[in-house]
Amino acid sequence: METRFTRGKSAILERPLSRPKTEVSVSAFALLFSEVVQYCQSRVYSVTELQARLSELGQRVGASLLDVLVLREKNGKRETKVLNILLFIKVSVWRALFGKEADKLEQANDDDKTYYIIEKEPLVNTFISVPKENSTLNCAAFTGGIVEAILTHSGFPAKVTVHWHKGTTLMIKFDEAVIARDKALEGR
Repeated sequence: METRFTRGKSAILERPLSRPKTEVSVSAFALLFSEVVQYCQSRVYSVTELQARLSELGQRVGASLLDVLVLREKNGKRETKVLNILLFIKVSVWRALFGKEADKLEQANDDDKTYYIIEKEPLVNTFISVPKENSTLNCAAFTGGIVEAILTHSGFPAKVTVHWHKGTTLMIKFDEAVIARDKALEGR
């Protein structure tokens, strides 16, 4: 009876758990994302609400993406320091989502709990045409939601907002407790 189960092995069971080919055509992504934006836009009344809705959807993606990337990239080990988790997002998360690293990671000069991830031309804004009455709309709020979920689920509670500055800037403000814990870890 055992031979019946081993003889007809499925091809999917034979594949390794390592990286499958994950490339998606840019035009397919653009179409899908523009439909997501239109769907959200039809259910809100302001640009702020639309960005909040996109951020919410991004948070759902980020929560799932974190588990996959930690398993693939870090062999299940999570980061414990602020700078390390930010570098993980700048390099690994961006590469998994957009096929390249984020352009810059900076810390605010006057505030030790504020960091910036700067992307000159985010893919999520490339194929979205914004009407003049919604000129403040930044669809990178979706990416901001992904980053916020990854940070929060990794044990680094933060608020991520998206701004037009040097392209698109994701402003990350960590909770006081995160910075205090990071300073305590450095002291050991």
